[in-house]
Amino acid sequence: MGHVPYFIHGHRAVFRKAPRALPGTACLVAVLLGLAASGASAQAIAARKGTGLPVPRFVSLKSNLVNVRRGASNDHAITAIYKKRGLPVEIVAEWDNWRKIRDSEGTEGWVWHSLLSGERTALVSPWSGSSEETFHITAEPDSSGRTVARVRPGVVVSVKSCDKQWCTVRLTWEKRDYQGFFPQNRLWGVYPDEEFE
Repeated sequence: MGHVPYFIHGHRAVFRKAPRALPGTACLVAVLLGLAASGASAQAIAARKGTGLPVPRFVSLKSNLVNVRRGASNDHAITAIYKKRGLPVEIVAEWDNWRKIRDSEGTEGWVWHSLLSGERTALVSPWSGSSEETFHITAEPDSSGRTVARVRPGVVVSVKSCDKQWCTVRLTWEKRDYQGFFPQNRLWGVYPDEEFE
């Protein structure tokens, strides 16, 4: 059967909290009031709100260093710093080129759009009560299928497709790729009823 790799190093969100700052809604209110005062139409204001893509939606971090801010501008305080490229996050709001994101632990904040990627990734069962629990990536979409790799909670995998029950996932370790199937309901980074290729 050969050696089955065992991935135990979780890639949970690595961040530090910054000191609390004043609430950052004043800047956003000032922009809206300024646009309204200048006679800007409701359509022009709506156009500044983002891409028009569905919200919420999952994306991943494009960089190994991502500052998360209290509001949608560089004037707002940094509340968290992520240090893991590929970490899945959920976009929950948009404003112009800023995206409000939420991680698997519920931390929210605003990041610049170019620090996010449309590449889909997911965390293996981050809500698991035991860091010693083991999950299997299988060669077929079947829990009794041949094991391709064993993973612990918090490991990040790339997600290629999902069919509402199983996702095709991949992870790279020491320049080798391991690809197989993983139960969709044990991943954070895809919705339970989501289907895509």
